[in-house]
Amino acid sequence: MRFINPIPFVGDIDRSRIFYETVLGLTIREDFGDFVLFEGGFAIHEGRALERTIWRQDLSPGEPYGRKNVLLYFEHDDVDAAFARIAPHVELIHPIEQQAWGQRVFRFYDPDGHAIEIGEPQDLGAGGTAV
Repeated sequence: MRFINPIPFVGDIDRSRIFYETVLGLTIREDFGDFVLFEGGFAIHEGRALERTIWRQDLSPGEPYGRKNVLLYFEHDDVDAAFARIAPHVELIHPIEQQAWGQRVFRFYDPDGHAIEIGEPQDLGAGGTAV
């Protein structure tokens, strides 16, 4: 077994596709209308369609998908440049901060309220922790 990718539900697939493509600068690998796969394995799916596929019913209409229980993590070689480009277009959780483990990151919400973190690349040692 191997993990492939998370698929956050989104309320408006067009709005989210544009957000991830233009604001975050991700490249679309495949666009199936209600499912968009970006290079690197990140994907989004129109929530109502996926609810019907998985649970065979619509869940609570109007309930937001992002519920402050998942963090979508991305890395950028120049976190300062990424912040300057992205910050004017998002609701920031916080600007660039150095974390206890030494990495510099900033966090914000996507259009559905999913928390996103952009961090500078970290060298991971054999134990999987930043060194």
